[in-house]
Amino acid sequence: MSEHEDKPAEERGDARDDSAGSGNGLRKELPQEVPAAAPAAEETPEEPERRQAAEPQQVPEPKPDEPRLTGRQRLVQGVWPPRVTRAQLIVAVLLFGLGFGLAVQVASNSDSDSALRGARQEDLVRILDELDDRTQRLEDEKQGLEKQRDELENSSDQAEEARKQTIEKERQLGILAGTVAAQGPGITMTIQDTKGTVEADMLLDAIQELRAAGAEAIQVNGVRVVASTYLTDSGKGVGVDGNKINAPYRFKVIGKSQDLEPALNIPGGVVQTLEKEQATVTIERSTDIVVDALRAAKRPDYARSSSQ
Repeated sequence: MSEHEDKPAEERGDARDDSAGSGNGLRKELPQEVPAAAPAAEETPEEPERRQAAEPQQVPEPKPDEPRLTGRQRLVQGVWPPRVTRAQLIVAVLLFGLGFGLAVQVASNSDSDSALRGARQEDLVRILDELDDRTQRLEDEKQGLEKQRDELENSSDQAEEARKQTIEKERQLGILAGTVAAQGPGITMTIQDTKGTVEADMLLDAIQELRAAGAEAIQVNGVRVVASTYLTDSGKGVGVDGNKINAPYRFKVIGKSQDLEPALNIPGGVVQTLEKEQATVTIERSTDIVVDALRAAKRPDYARSSSQ
């Protein structure tokens, strides 16, 4: 028998107990198992917002040392000092330029229409009548030219008819050029200038207004007015084509008196301008005005007829 078998059973039992005891010691030295926490549910994107909405919002209380601002003070702090960017500055400059241009345009239109805006109803009616008369004159001239054309086309002796019309046209051009005398209805305008305030440009305005109203022949103090006439200031008088004339200035004008006189008396026109300069204007209508001042025919230096 072996020695192990010879050992008593008690010793073997003790040995098993010791081994069991050593096994229990190792088990006691191991840390206790911690139960695993349940896996947290995955948060959806809406969970933080819900949680934030559920939580009461804390409003920061003002410090006792800081004064409470009113709504107007907070608005002023938000607006001033202004924070201007480069783009805003450029837009502001462009808007300013646009507004300035519109203001200038409105002012210019107001200046040009101020005379008509301040006119009376009678003056406006007279101006409209004058425009209607000018339109009628142009229409009559058109019909006269068409009649001459028809006569030339339908005449059996076209050469004789052409000669007659040529003579008539020469007479009309002679009146306009001042080479022949003229006679007919019209007006006489006399300008008394005791203060010496009437200047050449005022008389030129009167001549232009008369031409626009249909004047066919004009004479000022013995000087025939033609297309090339020019006026200059000459001391206390006025020079007309180099001829000095003095006050009173006497205009002889042949044309339709119903058109000539209203054209001079329109609001802001010739008569009112001269009266502002303390001059006295007198206009008389007549059925027989004689314009006998003549101008020598002058051959143009450069212009030639295109038919040559």
